[in-house]
Amino acid sequence: MCIHFTPSPNKTWIKKHLGIDLPATDFPAQAYPGYLAPIAMKSRTSGRMACGLAKFGLIPHWAKDEKIGRHTYNARSETVSQKPSYRLAWRQRQYGIVMADCFFEPNYVSGRAQNWKIELESNEPFGIACLWDKWTDPISQAQVVSFTMLTINADAHPVMNQFHKRGDEKRTPVILSPDQYTDWLSAAPDTAMQMMNWNNMPLLKSEPASFS
Repeated sequence: MCIHFTPSPNKTWIKKHLGIDLPATDFPAQAYPGYLAPIAMKSRTSGRMACGLAKFGLIPHWAKDEKIGRHTYNARSETVSQKPSYRLAWRQRQYGIVMADCFFEPNYVSGRAQNWKIELESNEPFGIACLWDKWTDPISQAQVVSFTMLTINADAHPVMNQFHKRGDEKRTPVILSPDQYTDWLSAAPDTAMQMMNWNNMPLLKSEPASFS
């Protein structure tokens, strides 16, 4: 599971690969569940690309409050189309892309959890496949956009198979190549499911993080 990542502030890279500008509003340098981060989206009606801030941890439209977002920051590709928290957003093709510089996972090689940083071998930013939804606060009537990262099994992945406790299933966020961005944002559900495959992901590298 990915609970912590670094949103990319690289305006030039984002403009080149997605044709959009980052929001003018500042966002946290590090993102955890409940934090705001920029995501790319595409209107199904107009085809227009947009980039806006959304909360990490998807809040489904039927939620009574935001607390569910503490448990919905990652969605398993195998069950995303059936789980109540995600299935409507999935069927409505509310696919997005999280722009990141890196993300973090726990490594237990030393016998205790140590945060490791995962990034591309090229050191470039990258896009993570996500699913977004809109929720209206029943008290303030404010509309909140939120998202979940999509994940796939990584038991055999040469980098991602080293994280989390021994015996736990290994997972990785779905990292898209730049040539997949347009297809992902416009995909039908069957196509989107086929795209969630780590064999298509860019090469990754990992190292201990500079914090504990």
